[in-house]
Amino acid sequence: MSSNAPRSSAAPDPVASDLIGSGVEGGLGDQVRAWWQRVRGGDMGALPAVGGLVVLGVMFSILSPFFLTERNFANLLNQAATLVVLGMALVFVLLLGEIDLSAGVTGGVGMALFVILFAKFGFPWPLALLVGFGFGFATGALIGFFVARIGIPSFVVTLGLFLGYQGLALLIIGDGGLYRIEVPELIAIQNGNLPPWGGWLMLAIMLAISAATSFWDRSRRTRAGVPNRAISLVFIKLGVIAVLGGIVVFVLNQNRGQSIVAVEGVPIIVPIVLVIIWLGTFLLDRTKFGRYVYAIGGNAEAARRSGVKVRWIKWWAFVICSSLAVFAMLLSVSRVGTVDATVGRDIVLSGVAAAVVGGVSLFGGKGRLVHAAIGALVIATITNGLGLLNLGGGINLMVTGGVLILAATVDALSRLRSGGARA
Repeated sequence: MSSNAPRSSAAPDPVASDLIGSGVEGGLGDQVRAWWQRVRGGDMGALPAVGGLVVLGVMFSILSPFFLTERNFANLLNQAATLVVLGMALVFVLLLGEIDLSAGVTGGVGMALFVILFAKFGFPWPLALLVGFGFGFATGALIGFFVARIGIPSFVVTLGLFLGYQGLALLIIGDGGLYRIEVPELIAIQNGNLPPWGGWLMLAIMLAISAATSFWDRSRRTRAGVPNRAISLVFIKLGVIAVLGGIVVFVLNQNRGQSIVAVEGVPIIVPIVLVIIWLGTFLLDRTKFGRYVYAIGGNAEAARRSGVKVRWIKWWAFVICSSLAVFAMLLSVSRVGTVDATVGRDIVLSGVAAAVVGGVSLFGGKGRLVHAAIGALVIATITNGLGLLNLGGGINLMVTGGVLILAATVDALSRLRSGGARA
Protein backbone atom coordinates (compact mmCIF):
# COMPACT_ATOMS: atom_id res chain seq x y z
CA MET A 1 0.00 0.00 0.00
CA SER A 2 1.31 3.38 -0.88
CA SER A 3 1.56 5.88 1.93
CA ASN A 4 0.86 8.85 -0.34
CA ALA A 5 -2.82 8.08 -0.74
CA PRO A 6 -5.11 11.11 -0.97
CA ARG A 7 -7.03 12.15 2.07
CA SER A 8 -10.70 12.39 1.20
CA SER A 9 -12.25 15.68 2.16
CA ALA A 10 -14.90 13.72 4.02
CA ALA A 11 -12.46 11.57 5.96
CA PRO A 12 -12.41 12.34 9.67
CA ASP A 13 -9.10 13.40 11.15
CA PRO A 14 -8.36 11.36 14.30
CA VAL A 15 -8.22 14.61 16.27
CA ALA A 16 -10.29 17.01 14.22
CA SER A 17 -13.31 14.79 13.90
CA ASP A 18 -14.37 15.05 17.53
CA LEU A 19 -17.52 17.03 18.25
CA ILE A 20 -15.74 20.39 18.50
CA GLY A 21 -12.14 19.83 17.38
CA SER A 22 -11.17 21.53 14.15
CA GLY A 23 -7.53 20.62 13.71
CA VAL A 24 -6.49 24.27 13.49
CA GLU A 25 -4.48 26.49 15.78
CA GLY A 26 -6.38 28.67 18.20
CA GLY A 27 -8.18 28.67 21.51
CA LEU A 28 -11.41 27.05 22.55
CA GLY A 29 -13.52 29.86 21.11
CA ASP A 30 -11.80 29.66 17.73
CA GLN A 31 -12.36 25.94 17.48
CA VAL A 32 -16.01 26.19 18.52
CA ARG A 33 -16.52 28.74 15.76
CA ALA A 34 -14.74 26.48 13.28
CA TRP A 35 -17.01 23.58 14.28
CA TRP A 36 -20.10 25.76 13.89
CA GLN A 37 -18.88 26.84 10.47
CA ARG A 38 -18.63 23.19 9.42
CA VAL A 39 -22.16 22.53 10.69
CA ARG A 40 -23.47 25.49 8.71
CA GLY A 41 -21.66 24.13 5.68
CA GLY A 42 -23.59 20.86 5.92
CA ASP A 43 -21.16 18.68 7.89
CA MET A 44 -23.48 17.91 10.81
CA GLY A 45 -22.20 14.43 11.62
CA ALA A 46 -24.31 12.78 14.33
CA LEU A 47 -25.81 16.05 15.57
CA PRO A 48 -29.33 15.40 14.14
CA ALA A 49 -29.32 11.87 15.60
CA VAL A 50 -28.23 13.13 19.02
CA GLY A 51 -30.98 15.75 18.91
CA GLY A 52 -33.51 13.13 17.88
CA LEU A 53 -32.41 10.85 20.71
CA VAL A 54 -32.91 13.64 23.24
CA VAL A 55 -36.35 14.51 21.83
CA LEU A 56 -37.44 10.86 21.86
CA GLY A 57 -36.20 10.43 25.42
CA VAL A 58 -38.15 13.46 26.64
CA MET A 59 -41.28 12.48 24.71
CA PHE A 60 -41.39 8.85 25.89
CA SER A 61 -40.58 9.81 29.48
CA ILE A 62 -43.65 12.06 29.43
CA LEU A 63 -45.91 9.50 27.74
CA SER A 64 -44.85 6.48 29.82
CA PRO A 65 -43.93 6.39 33.52
CA PHE A 66 -41.84 3.26 32.89
CA PHE A 67 -39.47 4.67 30.26
CA LEU A 68 -36.97 6.29 32.63
CA THR A 69 -36.87 3.43 35.12
CA GLU A 70 -33.59 1.62 35.81
CA ARG A 71 -35.07 -1.65 34.57
CA ASN A 72 -36.14 -0.22 31.23
CA PHE A 73 -32.84 1.59 30.76
CA ALA A 74 -30.91 -1.67 31.15
CA ASN A 75 -33.41 -3.43 28.89
CA LEU A 76 -32.97 -0.72 26.23
CA LEU A 77 -29.20 -1.24 26.20
CA ASN A 78 -29.65 -4.98 25.75
CA GLN A 79 -32.24 -4.46 23.02
CA ALA A 80 -29.98 -2.07 21.12
CA ALA A 81 -26.79 -4.15 21.31
CA THR A 82 -27.46 -6.36 18.27
CA LEU A 83 -28.43 -3.40 16.09
CA VAL A 84 -25.48 -1.34 17.32
CA VAL A 85 -22.97 -4.02 16.30
CA LEU A 86 -24.68 -4.75 12.97
CA GLY A 87 -24.86 -1.03 12.16
CA MET A 88 -21.14 -0.67 12.91
CA ALA A 89 -20.40 -3.69 10.70
CA LEU A 90 -22.18 -2.06 7.79
CA VAL A 91 -20.27 1.20 8.26
CA PHE A 92 -17.13 -0.45 6.86
CA VAL A 93 -18.81 -1.05 3.49
CA LEU A 94 -21.02 2.05 3.48
CA LEU A 95 -17.91 4.23 3.79
CA LEU A 96 -16.78 2.75 0.47
CA GLY A 97 -20.09 3.62 -1.15
CA GLU A 98 -21.05 -0.09 -1.14
CA ILE A 99 -23.75 -2.03 0.69
CA ASP A 100 -24.21 -5.50 2.18
CA LEU A 101 -27.81 -6.71 2.21
CA SER A 102 -26.74 -10.19 3.28
CA ALA A 103 -25.08 -9.24 6.59
CA GLY A 104 -28.01 -10.32 8.75
CA VAL A 105 -28.59 -13.71 7.11
CA THR A 106 -24.83 -14.32 6.99
CA GLY A 107 -24.83 -14.03 10.77
CA GLY A 108 -27.92 -16.22 10.91
CA VAL A 109 -26.27 -19.03 8.93
CA GLY A 110 -23.15 -18.68 11.10
CA MET A 111 -25.29 -19.21 14.18
CA ALA A 112 -27.11 -22.12 12.52
CA LEU A 113 -23.78 -23.84 11.85
CA PHE A 114 -22.71 -23.19 15.42
CA VAL A 115 -25.81 -24.62 17.06
CA ILE A 116 -25.99 -27.68 14.78
CA LEU A 117 -22.35 -28.57 15.34
CA PHE A 118 -22.69 -28.04 19.08
CA ALA A 119 -26.15 -29.43 19.83
CA LYS A 120 -26.41 -32.18 17.21
CA PHE A 121 -22.86 -33.33 16.54
CA GLY A 122 -21.32 -32.69 19.95
CA PHE A 123 -18.58 -30.24 18.94
CA PRO A 124 -17.05 -28.21 21.80
CA TRP A 125 -18.87 -24.90 21.77
CA PRO A 126 -15.74 -22.75 21.21
CA LEU A 127 -14.86 -24.80 18.12
CA ALA A 128 -18.45 -24.71 16.83
CA LEU A 129 -18.52 -20.95 17.34
CA LEU A 130 -15.22 -20.60 15.50
CA VAL A 131 -16.76 -22.41 12.52
CA GLY A 132 -19.63 -19.91 12.57
CA PHE A 133 -17.22 -16.99 12.50
CA GLY A 134 -15.22 -18.73 9.79
CA PHE A 135 -18.36 -18.83 7.67
CA GLY A 136 -18.73 -15.06 8.13
CA PHE A 137 -15.11 -14.52 7.11
CA ALA A 138 -15.54 -16.72 4.03
CA THR A 139 -18.74 -14.94 3.02
CA GLY A 140 -17.06 -11.54 3.27
CA ALA A 141 -14.18 -12.82 1.16
CA LEU A 142 -16.64 -14.15 -1.43
CA ILE A 143 -18.52 -10.85 -1.62
CA GLY A 144 -15.23 -8.94 -1.86
CA PHE A 145 -14.11 -11.17 -4.72
CA PHE A 146 -17.26 -10.61 -6.77
CA VAL A 147 -17.39 -6.87 -6.05
CA ALA A 148 -13.71 -5.89 -6.18
CA ARG A 149 -12.33 -8.43 -8.65
CA ILE A 150 -15.25 -9.26 -10.97
CA GLY A 151 -16.91 -5.85 -10.72
CA ILE A 152 -20.45 -6.95 -9.90
CA PRO A 153 -22.36 -4.26 -7.95
CA SER A 154 -22.46 -5.07 -4.24
CA PHE A 155 -26.23 -4.57 -4.21
CA VAL A 156 -26.70 -7.46 -6.68
CA VAL A 157 -24.19 -9.82 -5.04
CA THR A 158 -25.48 -9.34 -1.51
CA LEU A 159 -29.13 -9.44 -2.58
CA GLY A 160 -28.44 -12.82 -4.16
CA LEU A 161 -26.80 -14.05 -0.96
CA PHE A 162 -29.65 -12.59 1.10
CA LEU A 163 -32.07 -14.82 -0.79
CA GLY A 164 -29.81 -17.85 -1.05
CA TYR A 165 -28.67 -17.88 2.57
CA GLN A 166 -32.27 -17.98 3.78
CA GLY A 167 -32.56 -21.28 1.95
CA LEU A 168 -29.22 -22.45 3.34
CA ALA A 169 -30.37 -21.75 6.89
CA LEU A 170 -33.50 -23.82 6.25
CA LEU A 171 -31.39 -26.69 4.95
CA ILE A 172 -29.10 -26.59 7.99
CA ILE A 173 -31.74 -26.28 10.72
CA GLY A 174 -34.88 -27.41 8.96
CA ASP A 175 -38.17 -25.62 8.47
CA GLY A 176 -39.61 -24.99 11.91
CA GLY A 177 -36.52 -26.30 13.65
CA LEU A 178 -35.52 -24.68 16.93
CA TYR A 179 -32.44 -25.30 19.05
CA ARG A 180 -31.73 -24.00 22.52
CA ILE A 181 -28.29 -22.63 23.37
CA GLU A 182 -27.20 -24.60 26.41
CA VAL A 183 -24.02 -22.58 26.98
CA PRO A 184 -24.16 -20.41 30.13
CA GLU A 185 -21.16 -18.34 29.01
CA LEU A 186 -22.95 -17.30 25.80
CA ILE A 187 -26.31 -16.71 27.46
CA ALA A 188 -24.62 -14.43 30.01
CA ILE A 189 -23.40 -12.08 27.27
CA GLN A 190 -26.87 -10.57 26.92
CA ASN A 191 -28.41 -11.59 30.22
CA GLY A 192 -25.66 -11.12 32.80
CA ASN A 193 -24.49 -8.05 34.69
CA LEU A 194 -21.20 -6.81 36.06
CA PRO A 195 -20.90 -6.51 39.84
CA PRO A 196 -21.50 -2.90 40.98
CA TRP A 197 -17.78 -2.27 41.39
CA GLY A 198 -17.23 -3.61 37.85
CA GLY A 199 -19.16 -0.69 36.37
CA TRP A 200 -16.94 1.84 38.13
CA LEU A 201 -13.85 -0.06 37.02
CA MET A 202 -15.15 0.00 33.44
CA LEU A 203 -15.60 3.77 33.64
CA ALA A 204 -12.08 4.24 35.05
CA ILE A 205 -10.62 2.16 32.21
CA MET A 206 -12.61 4.18 29.66
CA LEU A 207 -11.22 7.43 31.05
CA ALA A 208 -7.67 6.08 31.11
CA ILE A 209 -7.84 4.82 27.51
CA SER A 210 -9.49 8.00 26.26
CA ALA A 211 -6.89 10.18 27.99
CA ALA A 212 -3.98 8.05 26.73
CA THR A 213 -5.33 8.08 23.17
CA SER A 214 -5.91 11.85 23.21
CA PHE A 215 -2.45 12.69 24.51
CA TRP A 216 -0.86 10.15 22.16
CA ASP A 217 -2.60 11.90 19.25
CA ARG A 218 -1.29 15.24 20.46
CA SER A 219 2.27 13.95 20.68
CA ARG A 220 2.05 12.41 17.20
CA ARG A 221 0.76 15.64 15.69
CA THR A 222 3.41 17.67 17.50
CA ARG A 223 6.18 15.43 16.16
CA ALA A 224 4.72 15.69 12.65
CA GLY A 225 4.42 19.48 12.89
CA VAL A 226 0.64 19.32 12.51
CA PRO A 227 -1.48 21.83 14.50
CA ASN A 228 -3.20 20.48 17.62
CA ARG A 229 -6.59 21.37 19.01
CA ALA A 230 -6.78 23.28 22.27
CA ILE A 231 -5.77 21.19 25.29
CA SER A 232 -8.92 22.39 27.04
CA LEU A 233 -10.98 20.29 24.61
CA VAL A 234 -9.25 17.14 25.84
CA PHE A 235 -10.25 17.88 29.41
CA ILE A 236 -13.79 18.80 28.36
CA LYS A 237 -14.09 15.46 26.56
CA LEU A 238 -12.81 13.57 29.58
CA GLY A 239 -15.14 15.53 31.85
CA VAL A 240 -18.16 14.68 29.69
CA ILE A 241 -17.23 10.97 29.72
CA ALA A 242 -16.77 11.05 33.50
CA VAL A 243 -20.09 12.81 34.20
CA LEU A 244 -22.31 10.95 31.73
CA GLY A 245 -20.59 7.64 32.39
CA GLY A 246 -20.91 8.14 36.14
CA ILE A 247 -24.63 8.81 35.83
CA VAL A 248 -25.13 5.69 33.69
CA VAL A 249 -23.15 3.45 36.06
CA PHE A 250 -24.94 4.86 39.11
CA VAL A 251 -28.38 4.27 37.58
CA LEU A 252 -27.55 0.74 36.42
CA ASN A 253 -26.11 -0.16 39.81
CA GLN A 254 -29.53 0.32 41.40
CA ASN A 255 -31.57 -2.79 42.16
CA ARG A 256 -34.00 -3.30 39.28
CA GLY A 257 -35.26 -6.75 40.31
CA GLN A 258 -38.86 -7.51 41.21
CA SER A 259 -38.10 -10.31 43.64
CA ILE A 260 -35.96 -10.91 46.70
CA VAL A 261 -33.01 -11.58 44.35
CA ALA A 262 -31.22 -8.32 43.55
CA VAL A 263 -30.64 -7.49 39.88
CA GLU A 264 -28.06 -4.74 39.63
CA GLY A 265 -24.95 -3.72 37.77
CA VAL A 266 -24.00 -2.67 34.25
CA PRO A 267 -25.07 -5.28 31.65
CA ILE A 268 -22.10 -7.34 30.46
CA ILE A 269 -22.86 -6.42 26.86
CA VAL A 270 -22.05 -2.73 27.49
CA PRO A 271 -18.26 -3.09 27.91
CA ILE A 272 -18.18 -5.61 25.05
CA VAL A 273 -19.81 -3.15 22.65
CA LEU A 274 -17.58 -0.31 23.89
CA VAL A 275 -14.48 -2.40 23.13
CA ILE A 276 -15.75 -3.06 19.59
CA ILE A 277 -16.42 0.66 19.08
CA TRP A 278 -12.93 1.56 20.31
CA LEU A 279 -11.14 -1.06 18.21
CA GLY A 280 -13.11 -0.22 15.07
CA THR A 281 -12.65 3.51 15.56
CA PHE A 282 -8.91 3.02 16.08
CA LEU A 283 -8.75 0.99 12.86
CA LEU A 284 -10.60 3.63 10.82
CA ASP A 285 -9.08 6.75 12.39
CA ARG A 286 -5.49 5.80 13.09
CA THR A 287 -4.34 3.27 10.48
CA LYS A 288 -3.54 3.34 6.77
CA PHE A 289 -6.42 0.96 6.16
CA GLY A 290 -8.88 3.46 7.63
CA ARG A 291 -7.44 6.39 5.69
CA TYR A 292 -7.68 4.38 2.47
CA VAL A 293 -11.31 3.43 3.21
CA TYR A 294 -12.26 7.10 3.46
CA ALA A 295 -10.17 7.99 0.43
CA ILE A 296 -11.87 5.30 -1.70
CA GLY A 297 -15.29 6.42 -0.48
CA GLY A 298 -14.47 10.01 -1.39
CA ASN A 299 -12.98 9.27 -4.82
CA ALA A 300 -12.09 5.69 -5.70
CA GLU A 301 -10.34 6.57 -8.97
CA ALA A 302 -8.14 9.20 -7.36
CA ALA A 303 -7.23 6.73 -4.62
CA ARG A 304 -6.35 4.07 -7.19
CA ARG A 305 -4.14 6.47 -9.15
CA SER A 306 -2.35 7.39 -5.93
CA GLY A 307 -1.31 3.80 -5.39
CA VAL A 308 -4.04 2.55 -3.05
CA LYS A 309 -4.85 -1.13 -3.60
CA VAL A 310 -8.57 -0.51 -3.90
CA ARG A 311 -9.45 -4.17 -4.46
CA TRP A 312 -7.77 -5.35 -1.27
CA ILE A 313 -9.28 -2.57 0.83
CA LYS A 314 -12.76 -3.46 -0.43
CA TRP A 315 -12.07 -7.16 0.12
CA TRP A 316 -11.08 -6.62 3.74
CA ALA A 317 -13.98 -4.22 4.37
CA PHE A 318 -16.48 -6.90 3.36
CA VAL A 319 -14.63 -9.51 5.45
CA ILE A 320 -14.83 -7.26 8.53
CA CYS A 321 -18.51 -6.51 7.86
CA SER A 322 -19.54 -10.16 7.54
CA SER A 323 -17.47 -11.26 10.54
CA LEU A 324 -18.98 -8.54 12.75
CA ALA A 325 -22.43 -9.49 11.46
CA VAL A 326 -21.92 -13.01 12.84
CA PHE A 327 -21.05 -11.49 16.21
CA ALA A 328 -24.17 -9.30 16.04
CA MET A 329 -26.33 -12.38 15.52
CA LEU A 330 -24.54 -14.10 18.40
CA LEU A 331 -25.80 -11.25 20.57
CA SER A 332 -29.30 -11.74 19.17
CA VAL A 333 -29.46 -15.47 19.94
CA SER A 334 -27.79 -14.90 23.32
CA ARG A 335 -30.68 -12.63 24.26
CA VAL A 336 -33.45 -15.09 23.33
CA GLY A 337 -31.53 -18.29 24.08
CA THR A 338 -32.54 -20.10 20.87
CA VAL A 339 -31.56 -20.42 17.20
CA ASP A 340 -33.93 -21.03 14.31
CA ALA A 341 -33.82 -20.59 10.53
CA THR A 342 -35.13 -17.00 10.65
CA VAL A 343 -32.21 -15.48 12.63
CA GLY A 344 -30.97 -12.32 10.92
CA ARG A 345 -33.60 -12.29 8.20
CA ASP A 346 -35.38 -9.09 9.18
CA ILE A 347 -32.66 -6.98 10.78
CA VAL A 348 -30.22 -6.03 8.03
CA LEU A 349 -32.31 -3.12 6.71
CA SER A 350 -32.58 -1.84 10.27
CA GLY A 351 -28.78 -1.99 10.42
CA VAL A 352 -28.50 0.16 7.31
CA ALA A 353 -31.11 2.49 8.77
CA ALA A 354 -29.13 2.76 12.03
CA ALA A 355 -25.99 3.82 10.17
CA VAL A 356 -27.81 6.35 7.99
CA VAL A 357 -29.87 7.78 10.84
CA GLY A 358 -26.63 8.24 12.81
CA GLY A 359 -25.04 10.28 10.04
CA VAL A 360 -23.16 7.77 7.88
CA SER A 361 -23.50 8.76 4.23
CA LEU A 362 -24.96 6.30 1.73
CA PHE A 363 -22.73 7.94 -0.89
CA GLY A 364 -19.54 6.88 0.89
CA GLY A 365 -16.62 8.69 2.49
CA LYS A 366 -18.43 10.17 5.50
CA GLY A 367 -19.32 8.69 8.88
CA ARG A 368 -17.90 6.97 11.94
CA LEU A 369 -18.70 3.87 13.94
CA VAL A 370 -20.05 5.87 16.86
CA HIS A 371 -22.54 7.49 14.46
CA ALA A 372 -24.00 4.06 13.68
CA ALA A 373 -24.17 3.31 17.41
CA ILE A 374 -26.12 6.52 18.05
CA GLY A 375 -28.44 5.77 15.12
CA ALA A 376 -29.07 2.28 16.50
CA LEU A 377 -29.95 3.79 19.88
CA VAL A 378 -32.45 6.08 18.13
CA ILE A 379 -34.17 3.13 16.43
CA ALA A 380 -34.06 1.01 19.58
CA THR A 381 -35.56 3.89 21.58
CA ILE A 382 -38.42 4.15 19.09
CA THR A 383 -39.09 0.41 19.37
CA ASN A 384 -38.78 0.43 23.15
CA GLY A 385 -40.93 3.53 23.68
CA LEU A 386 -43.70 2.47 21.32
CA GLY A 387 -43.74 -0.95 23.00
CA LEU A 388 -44.26 0.67 26.39
CA LEU A 389 -47.18 2.59 24.89
CA ASN A 390 -48.69 -0.70 23.63
CA LEU A 391 -48.57 0.44 20.00
CA GLY A 392 -48.30 -2.29 17.39
CA GLY A 393 -45.43 -3.27 15.15
CA GLY A 394 -47.04 -1.51 12.19
CA ILE A 395 -46.67 1.88 13.89
CA ASN A 396 -43.09 1.02 14.80
CA LEU A 397 -42.17 0.21 11.18
CA MET A 398 -43.88 3.36 9.89
CA VAL A 399 -42.10 5.62 12.37
CA THR A 400 -38.72 3.97 11.74
CA GLY A 401 -39.20 4.27 7.98
CA GLY A 402 -40.08 7.94 8.31
CA VAL A 403 -36.99 8.59 10.43
CA LEU A 404 -34.81 6.84 7.83
CA ILE A 405 -36.22 8.92 4.97
CA LEU A 406 -35.68 12.07 7.02
CA ALA A 407 -32.07 11.07 7.79
CA ALA A 408 -31.35 10.28 4.12
CA THR A 409 -32.82 13.65 3.12
CA VAL A 410 -30.60 15.44 5.63
CA ASP A 411 -27.59 13.55 4.23
CA ALA A 412 -28.41 14.50 0.65
CA LEU A 413 -29.07 18.15 1.52
CA SER A 414 -25.85 18.37 3.56
CA ARG A 415 -23.86 17.10 0.57
CA LEU A 416 -25.52 19.68 -1.65
CA ARG A 417 -24.69 22.45 0.83
CA SER A 418 -21.10 21.35 1.28
CA GLY A 419 -20.70 20.99 -2.50
CA GLY A 420 -22.11 24.45 -3.02
CA ALA A 421 -19.82 25.90 -0.39
CA ARG A 422 -16.75 24.36 -2.11
CA ALA A 423 -17.93 25.65 -5.48
